[in-house]
Amino acid sequence: MANTKRKIKESKGYRVFTVCNVIIMLIICCAMLYPFLYLIAQSFSSAEAIVAGKVNLIPSGFNVDTYVTVITNGKFLPNYANTIVYSVVGTALALLFSSMLAYPLSKVELKGNKIIGPLIIFTMYFGGGMIPSYVVMLALGMKDNVMGFILPGMISTYYVILMRSFFTTIPKELEEAGEMDGLNKIGVFFRIALPLSMPIMATMALFYLVQYWNNWFDAFLYLTDDKRWPVALYLRNLISTSGSGNSQDTAELSQISANIKSCAMVLTAAPIICVYPFIQKYFVQGMMLGGVKG
Repeated sequence: MANTKRKIKESKGYRVFTVCNVIIMLIICCAMLYPFLYLIAQSFSSAEAIVAGKVNLIPSGFNVDTYVTVITNGKFLPNYANTIVYSVVGTALALLFSSMLAYPLSKVELKGNKIIGPLIIFTMYFGGGMIPSYVVMLALGMKDNVMGFILPGMISTYYVILMRSFFTTIPKELEEAGEMDGLNKIGVFFRIALPLSMPIMATMALFYLVQYWNNWFDAFLYLTDDKRWPVALYLRNLISTSGSGNSQDTAELSQISANIKSCAMVLTAAPIICVYPFIQKYFVQGMMLGGVKG
């Protein structure tokens, strides 16, 4: 067996296959990194250099005017803090309620499972539409309410399906052992199922975190007070130069309009990029295990 493995590793075909894989992966990595590196270079370049097409992967006419202007605008940091709070709270609530929905659906013995499951999947393909949703949120008193930003994205049908698939892989013997030790169904869920579901929970946490971090449309619909805006909406308004209607802010930003989009994208994407490496192993494991069944 050892000799066979050695022959496979030393064979010319195996070496060619390995080299081709490495080359393809390097090309994919370069293709994925290039746009972000280009954005970073643009964000640190002068507006004149960008307009003249002199910027590639190295900044031209290096300056930090865009970053300084945006950060010192007076609204950026408060809106950034709002985004952090909304993303953390929204992700925590989304994980809690999504898992509480997915766990019962993973039980074949659940009465009505064959009816409830398809009804939930139905919502993934068909929705009420923006206007009915807006009317419902107004009727619930969610206008100018932070929950109006958090509630619409709290439960994603696709994520619930992934979590449900993962929960089906948990051995029933462990749950039965917990019940024999005196745990009820809620205790089994919180003390056995959830601790064993860290890979899929970490994966869903990343998905929900990105969703809330980049979400500006719900805030655009339901939050009229700019003090409650998330940073995504603030940056969106800077890019469109419509902002809060403050002519002084617009005039101040007009001189660096050529690279403000790049600056906005870098500021928005950087925190998520920094978080991803810490949960990468859980992300890969969760996606693999969550897709085994279903």
